[in-house]
Amino acid sequence: MQKLKKYPVELKLKAVKAYIGGEGSYRDISRKFGISHHDILRDWVLWYNGHKEFKERSRAKGEIYMTKGRKTTQEERAEIVAFCIEHNKDYRLTIETYNVSYQQVYVWVRKYEEGGVDNLKDKRGRTKPDEEMSEVEKLKAEMKILEAKNRQLEIENAFIKKLQELKGGGR
Repeated sequence: MQKLKKYPVELKLKAVKAYIGGEGSYRDISRKFGISHHDILRDWVLWYNGHKEFKERSRAKGEIYMTKGRKTTQEERAEIVAFCIEHNKDYRLTIETYNVSYQQVYVWVRKYEEGGVDNLKDKRGRTKPDEEMSEVEKLKAEMKILEAKNRQLEIENAFIKKLQELKGGGR
């Protein structure tokens, strides 16, 4: 049975930065830094680009784990969903803009599409009434998301119109 090799955080960051800096392929960088397989470096690059931090565990020094997403309010989740929908569900842009995880954004958009702003409420544990959105806040959030959807549809319609003009004009 092969023993798993552990790598220090500094080496991981140097290897990732070397790859991102264009110093070679995954295989080249893996050989240069003594990484047992290029897929390991690929995973590190994905973690790094996903804005996850490399952290060392006290028990198994050198192993990495992904950091948790940050806490958000229902109103902020509605704003994030509106931004994502407005930008044609560009999850990467949304993640970078709001510093949240892909999974969070994906789930929020799906929940909104299934049941509106009320579905964005955090239902874990006991919720405190003063943290919940008022009806006015819910309506404002709903309006913001609908406006974002409307802008997205306008963009799509303009694109389709332009495409039809180009097709018609080329004959």
